[in-house]
Amino acid sequence: MKLIYPILPYGWFKALTLSFDDGRVQDRRLVTLLNRCGIKATFNLNSGEQGENRIPLCEYAALYAGHEIAAHGVRHPGMTAAPLPLAAQQVLEDRRALEHHTQAPVRGFAYPYGEVNAAVAAMLPALGIRYARTVADTGKFNFPQDWLRWDPTCHIFNHLLEYVQRFVERANLHKPLLLYVWGHSWELNSNDGWTMMEKFCKQVGGRDDIWYATNIAIYDYMQAVSQLEFTADADRVYNRSAGDCWLYVDGATVRLPAGEITAL
Repeated sequence: MKLIYPILPYGWFKALTLSFDDGRVQDRRLVTLLNRCGIKATFNLNSGEQGENRIPLCEYAALYAGHEIAAHGVRHPGMTAAPLPLAAQQVLEDRRALEHHTQAPVRGFAYPYGEVNAAVAAMLPALGIRYARTVADTGKFNFPQDWLRWDPTCHIFNHLLEYVQRFVERANLHKPLLLYVWGHSWELNSNDGWTMMEKFCKQVGGRDDIWYATNIAIYDYMQAVSQLEFTADADRVYNRSAGDCWLYVDGATVRLPAGEITAL
């Protein structure tokens, strides 16, 4: 029997995604830096928190173009403290406002303060949320087992440069790795944060062996891969998704065109 693993788009084995919360004005500088280095991020925004230190709603579509906008609660509430119907309203109303200003579906969420319990996580799919990020750093390069409790690798001030060094040096891989970094752009104003972020982007950006993706792009691709249908002999596979997928098959990279059956 052949050795078969799902791998990332274009045959890559490494993925990088970033997640930043709150929509503060420092996002402007951060987006400029990320765009210069070809790095993608998800920005989790509170549509009801507007003021002089916040990006105005009217700028969302233009500023975050090429990245992902996700919900973070209209007023950034602790989700486990509020009555469940009110917590649900915070998510749904945030989606509605963000979608109005960006003209695109909002399908991701980051738990304010990282607060989540079983009831909160369970209600999110009915609100149109497909994944939700926690603040529980794993220190690992794993893809999530539970998309509604997606734990990141590390916070921007949790040994980031050490993790990225380990990540870029990994070689001879047989299964994909994910480096998931989270934080707040306003935090970079302290502890020489912008210098650190520049070093990070220079070290990890512009490489030809990393898939730079938003949170939702990773979710969508992994969902497509999980729905591949193999024959009993694993000699053919049907990709019923709308996008191409890739497999590692006995050391070779195999592209699976969307909607087609491919011989392995």
